[in-house]
Formats: sequence, C-alpha cells, structure tokens
Amino acid sequence: MIRHGLMAAALMLAGLASADERVVVCHGYGCLVQETVIYSEVRLDEVRRQLLAAGSAAEERERLALVIGQLYAWAGEQTAIHNDKGGNLADDYVSGRMDCIDHSTTTTRLLRLLEARGALRWHRVREPEVRNFALIFPAHYSAVIETIDEGVSGRGGECFVVDSWFVDNGQPAVILPLDDWKKGAGPDV
Repeated sequence: MIRHGLMAAALMLAGLASADERVVVCHGYGCLVQETVIYSEVRLDEVRRQLLAAGSAAEERERLALVIGQLYAWAGEQTAIHNDKGGNLADDYVSGRMDCIDHSTTTTRLLRLLEARGALRWHRVREPEVRNFALIFPAHYSAVIETIDEGVSGRGGECFVVDSWFVDNGQPAVILPLDDWKKGAGPDV
C-alpha cells in the first residue's frame, strides 16, 4: 500500500514538473490588452534544449534571439499579436499591435519563464531598461539580460537588451549590448 502511494505521489510530482505554462502577453500599446498564452510542455522542452546546447554566452544570445521569436510566433497562434509589425509605424492600427512597452514587458515575462525552467545557463534576467538618446526621439524600453560571471563571486557581467520591438512577430529578437542600445543602436541605426 505504501509503495502504491509513493508511486502515485511521484507521478503527481512528475506531472507538476511537466505542466504547460501560462504567460500573459500584452498588446494594444502600453499593455492596454493583456491575454494569457499557453505554452505546451513539448514546445518548452524544444526551446530549452536549443538554449542548453549553447557552449558560450555569445552562442546562448544567438539562440535566445531565435527562441524569443519562436515564443512570439506561438503566442501569435493564440492572440492577435500575429499582426504585429516591427516598430510602431507599420502596424496600421491593427488588433494585436505592440509598442516597446508591450514588447519589453512581454519579452521580460518570456525570459523569466525560460530562466525559471533552467533554460538560461549563461545569463540572468534583469528589469527592463529605457533609453532617451536624443530629444527628438521618444523614450524606448527593452527587456535586458546580464551575463553570469563564471567565477565563484556570482557577480554579473555585461548587459544586453533583448528587443523584439524592432522585428515583425515571430522573427528573431535583436540582441545588442545595453550600452550601445542606450546610445541609439538598433538594427537599422
């Protein structure tokens, strides 16, 4: 009887460890609309394997750009964010359009999901950052990751933005050094 109880408890815990995950994505500019997206365990295992195959922090960032794009594409299967185009001008007021606040918030949530599932070995997630690099350009927000120091100290290293705002839904995110991004760097700048 005890053996059956232990087996049942083990199966229940295994089921909890492999449950689908819910993430709230926002759109509509300024997170006006918030919707829950469900990521299946199979899909999350797929992106986790991709990330854990990285042999360095630089390779993890390359893979992370692709994974964030994929997570957005899957979210677009469940919400109107599949309509989102890079930047703010190409959306033409469609449902599902996202500004940098929507992207920085949602991307940070996706990064935290990956971090909580042990998919990030070389980076940790930080709070979003804002840049104001010139008076003629409005503020711009982005999600941020930081390299993890390999040493015993556990200190952080270099910071990078993970900026999905620049690209159409489902495309790889743009990852740049935070300092360069703060000065106005981007894929077309």
